[in-house]
Amino acid sequence: MSSADTTEAPAGELERDDAREAVVERFRSELGDAVVGAHVRPGHAVWVRVDRGAWREAARFARDGLHCAFFDFLSAIDWLPSPFGRDMDSQEDRIAAGDTDGSPAEPTAIVAGAAGGDTRFQLLARVYAPTTGTAVILKADVPDDDLSIDSWVPVYAGANWHERETWEMFGIDFVGHPGLTHIYLPGQFEGHPLRKDFPLLARRVKPWPGIVDVEPMPGGAGEGEGGEE
Repeated sequence: MSSADTTEAPAGELERDDAREAVVERFRSELGDAVVGAHVRPGHAVWVRVDRGAWREAARFARDGLHCAFFDFLSAIDWLPSPFGRDMDSQEDRIAAGDTDGSPAEPTAIVAGAAGGDTRFQLLARVYAPTTGTAVILKADVPDDDLSIDSWVPVYAGANWHERETWEMFGIDFVGHPGLTHIYLPGQFEGHPLRKDFPLLARRVKPWPGIVDVEPMPGGAGEGEGGEE
């Protein structure tokens, strides 16, 4: 079980935030070994990563124990490095990076961000306590071979549409959700567009505009230089 991150704070930030460190400890006291990672950014927020089996319990403790009455968002991240390299980037981005042939990038290790992670897919949700001004970002790893987790809807009703979108875009099933149905995509759509390995075929059929298509704004650089009209 990892401890809260203690890396040096940027200039102008607190080096330590005892109030937010205490939030991490309260989660540890309540959930025990189900807290598998944490990170504190002094003066800003707390990240707490929990075992998948404690996902709903963590939400309930945040609401009832920490008075996080405000539900902000719930979504997922696919940490898989793009298997397409820069092939799926806009032409302008590729030129800026010095890569114009679209060759696949060398595979890199998955880096899961604040509070760590052990899987390709992670859930994250942000809740807020108006009475204390504390924001908590909860995270949970979701294994590739069982993309399912308990729904937050029984705890935060506002998670309903957020979970529908996450199910639709990432393919994560929310157990106990009252109705996982499409929001954006046709009912028979195949695949999950926010997964890193989902090919955006439109970018291949018609390449994205490049720098040559960018026109200067009226009155900008290059117009009327040297007093010419």
